[in-house]
Amino acid sequence: MKLDYDSFIPLHGQLKEALKNDILNGGYTEKIPSERELMEIFSVSRSTVRQAVNELVKEGVLEKKHGRGTFVSHRTVEEWLGNLSTFNAVIEGMGMKPRIKLLYQGVESSPAEVARTLGLKEFYVIERLRYADDMPIALEKQYYPLEIGLKLAEFDLNNAAIYDLLEKSIGVNLWEAEQIITSTTPTHEESELLGVPALTGVLLTERYITDPEGNPVEYERSLYRADMYAFRIKLTRKRVG
Repeated sequence: MKLDYDSFIPLHGQLKEALKNDILNGGYTEKIPSERELMEIFSVSRSTVRQAVNELVKEGVLEKKHGRGTFVSHRTVEEWLGNLSTFNAVIEGMGMKPRIKLLYQGVESSPAEVARTLGLKEFYVIERLRYADDMPIALEKQYYPLEIGLKLAEFDLNNAAIYDLLEKSIGVNLWEAEQIITSTTPTHEESELLGVPALTGVLLTERYITDPEGNPVEYERSLYRADMYAFRIKLTRKRVG
């Protein structure tokens, strides 16, 4: 790849963005090429390479390991809002390896907030821990009407894409969802599962999904590591006249 020597953007800035794009697109997942290799790939000087790499190190995108080279830091997972994507699809889209561990499943009647949301006295609970490249990043609790939950219980829910199971295997039509994102402090147990220090702030998402008739399908309450996960949305401004 060649950089634009006529651009008003300095070469080290162009190289920095080129490397960052390669990382985000999964081109580099562990160690990046050496200084000499980058000089040859991009046809630039050693000082240009060092400046670009040092800036990425300052931003936390790269990290230098003495005697071993420069490596890609753990990247923040970005999920685009606006569609019901599966966890596996989001993680794989970032060039990372997804894994989901089932922690608990069963019939419950509390918390009362969930019963009110679903309009039921009892519901089925599924609790799972999500990983990206073996790093725990999210703790999810999903609540379902018993009819749906008991059908899900027939499957191995480790690493399973539940939305795919609902639609393709059970025949549930996921139609509309409302989601709110706030922040909270996890419990001691939640902190240990997510691998974060006690009293660390995390992202809290609450999602309510219905079918085409407006019947409840799922209520989900998930905790995400704020240092490892981000939600992105694209907005447009409405023009009058």
